Amino acid sequence: MSVTSRISVDWKQDRIFECGREGRPSILLDGDGKAAPSPPEALLAALASCVSVDVVDILAKRKTPVETFNVDVIGERVETTPRRFKHITLNFTITGQDIDRAHADRAIDLALNKYCSVKDSLDPNLPVEWNLTLNGSDKA
Repeated sequence: MSVTSRISVDWKQDRIFECGREGRPSILLDGDGKAAPSPPEALLAALASCVSVDVVDILAKRKTPVETFNVDVIGERVETTPRRFKHITLNFTITGQDIDRAHADRAIDLALNKYCSVKDSLDPNLPVEWNLTLNGSDKA
């Protein structure tokens, strides 16, 4: 049995669209990326937030809750049309008193490569890499 997602996209003005599920909060997307994120930026945000939900959950289940969490996403695009992504890097910055680097690395790897439906919806040949700064240190 498949699960269906349904989103409505309504044109507001210029290249601005309101997107969301009926009866739920919506987001704005702007084709020019001026008044709101552009659709490609929204894709990067969707990927990062999809992974992030699971990373935070996995670390909480280990009884090592996250205190602060940020992902800086860099999406490199080709110059030809369509300007698809050719490489994505997720730079995680996590703080938490008892978080072990090996556990944080494992949580990110599981979230990205096993649980994230957004990543699995992307072209499998699109490289998605990540880096971790944990409690101020980016070293293993």
